[in-house]
Amino acid sequence: MTAMAELLASGGSMEMVKAAFDNGADAVYVGAKGWSRRRAEYEMDDARIAEAAGYARSVGGILRVAFNTLPSSFEVPLFLAKTDGLYEAGVRDFILTDPGLMMALKNRHPDTVLHASVGCTIINVQDALFYREAGASQVVAECRMDKATMRRIKEEAGVGLEVLVHATTCYTLLGRCTMSSYTRYEHRLDAEGKDHFPGSPNRGGLCYRICLSDWDRVGARGEVEESGFVLPNTAYFRADDIPDLLDLGVDTIKIQGREYSVPLVGEMVRFYRDLIDACLRDRAGFRMEPWKDRMARIVAGRDAERREKTAGLISESLADADTPKTH
Repeated sequence: MTAMAELLASGGSMEMVKAAFDNGADAVYVGAKGWSRRRAEYEMDDARIAEAAGYARSVGGILRVAFNTLPSSFEVPLFLAKTDGLYEAGVRDFILTDPGLMMALKNRHPDTVLHASVGCTIINVQDALFYREAGASQVVAECRMDKATMRRIKEEAGVGLEVLVHATTCYTLLGRCTMSSYTRYEHRLDAEGKDHFPGSPNRGGLCYRICLSDWDRVGARGEVEESGFVLPNTAYFRADDIPDLLDLGVDTIKIQGREYSVPLVGEMVRFYRDLIDACLRDRAGFRMEPWKDRMARIVAGRDAERREKTAGLISESLADADTPKTH
């Protein structure tokens, strides 16, 4: 029997949170400002998160808050104070990367629901078991995970499984790349005392996607063997995999995209909602072909917005490459 799966969408603003829920998302994730691997304009302060959590409750949905950066020791009290405030505002669901923070938050608030972020780079059953011990009840599969490994995690690890069906692979492993910081590495404290590292998403900055610029491939003697070489880092749709993922019992189907426009996010959520519902209604008779044209239009819109964002980030990082850095 095909299992029901939660549809999780992105919320880069209050408008996007509402659009995602209104188009059929069961849950929406937002980023805590300074803690979630994105530019501040796509994150939310505590007051906005509380407002979004209230909207989620009003429509029977779940708001999940991402703290998926890696803090230093002196930032842990800031994290605990911030999550205490969100807990008081009714937030119970969190996405974390740091296992120490998972344990601290779970010990402090045992009824919280913790998900291990894609940045945890969970690639096998043992990884899933480790994060379960840290307090996570669900883990996000690394973007390249095959279905056989997903099945083993579901059968052996005792945790829920989350799969990104609309996302971007990373040149290395998502959450493990330091390439961006080679062009821009500095740090600054915000008004709350949180340390920010522009160019290092793992420490509270963002990725400048320089892997998507053109590169020269150079031989052993320094000769240019190929110009305009592009490193492998592709955006993907896994719509074709939805029936198999449902059959596998995947608990959450996740759509990335806090930096996309609100209309595009709403369109993507509606597409996946309709597709999942159609598959659940008639698994035996479900065919992917009728969905292809609609999917192609969404992919075209998504790719156009991604190219524009990427060009802007690369240009910004290169413009700052020659400026003095603070360390």
